[in-house]
Amino acid sequence: MLVGTIWNPAGLILAKTVPVARAEAFVTGLGASPTWNAFASDRGTAFTAAMGTIGDHRLRLDPDAVRIFADGLAWGPATMVTQAGEPLGECTRSALRRAEDRLASAGITALVGHELEFTLFDADGSPLPPDTWAPYSLAGVVRFEAFVREVYTRAAEVDLALEHVHAEFGPHQLECSLAPRTPVAAADDLVLARLIIGRAARATGLIASFSPKPLTDSVGNGAHQHVSLARDGAPLLSGGDGPHGLTRDGGAAIAGIVGALHEIQAALAGSILSCARLLPGTWAGAFAAWGLENREVAVRLIAGDAAAANLEVKVIDPSTSGYLASAAMLGAALRGVEDALPMPTEAAGDPGDLSAAAREAAGIVALATVHMEAITALEGSELARRILGSPLVDAVVAVRRHEHQHHGDASQEQLIDRFRFAWSV
Repeated sequence: MLVGTIWNPAGLILAKTVPVARAEAFVTGLGASPTWNAFASDRGTAFTAAMGTIGDHRLRLDPDAVRIFADGLAWGPATMVTQAGEPLGECTRSALRRAEDRLASAGITALVGHELEFTLFDADGSPLPPDTWAPYSLAGVVRFEAFVREVYTRAAEVDLALEHVHAEFGPHQLECSLAPRTPVAAADDLVLARLIIGRAARATGLIASFSPKPLTDSVGNGAHQHVSLARDGAPLLSGGDGPHGLTRDGGAAIAGIVGALHEIQAALAGSILSCARLLPGTWAGAFAAWGLENREVAVRLIAGDAAAANLEVKVIDPSTSGYLASAAMLGAALRGVEDALPMPTEAAGDPGDLSAAAREAAGIVALATVHMEAITALEGSELARRILGSPLVDAVVAVRRHEHQHHGDASQEQLIDRFRFAWSV
């Protein structure tokens, strides 16, 4: 069996399958309704004029990215196109391809490395007993040894560069890290990693939650992205005469991301539970600021090894398409470089320890903690529309507004229960 996937604006990984003998038909294109981009995280549909029941699109499998597991399952990413074969504006993978191409036109290359946090539950969806769990502990790894072995085995079968898996801070929360690759290839790997985690969990009597807030009394799940930038082979985030070795363009890229966060937050962490994760003191990056090795700001500069200097964008969570989040992040960085934006003041400590007046004086602002504030900001952002295209912005706004309209009156506890497995595989 051959599975092809897209990652829609609501953060859902959707799929079609064909027998391997029909792979060529999938490469040519399989039919898909415009509603694929309107399918929402609550199993509803956010109909719009562009995403309705009239018309048809095509899912085109990327044959160069297909991976085959030892048990015979084949997987590959797909792109959504019009019947005429043109990239569809609502397709998140196409948006990232455009972002990568725009960087190339500016002489800049990017590598993206993904981190993925997830929380394990019993196969019936019930929380697991606390037993000997402790943050980052060996006990946590031993508790899920069969699962972790299964993940490594399946990753090796398909040559997925899985760098490590470890126990995280929350109960029964794990994190895996993927090797950096070019942006589209890296996001493809992230889909593959989620497929592997989902299959490994089910094979060992578990289910993995990719909800940004899977439990009421614990930290949330993040999907941090690490990005490095270079021009003509020379890194932009090291080797310069700016703070911590930043070049002028590297500082401008930071300024571009930090300055755009309020406008693109809903493209990085836009679900109805995303704001519940973005709390100070939880390493979620709840403030629009940057700092060297600062885990409490949205953009963390990692510069200990000059050859591997990178930015970790901590706001992103697993309820958002990895393609969409990368496109927004890279587009904001490029805008900073093109406009030569001045680097904002560095946050040397935890902004949560500062008074509101001190944060204001430093230009540090907390990210939105109200769902519709983030959605409204994205909808009205000319920058987001320039980076992502209006069709994709409108699609994201539609599916996220649908969440608010149908669930905005629910308590946080109710939302956590309703959406715990909305993005599971």
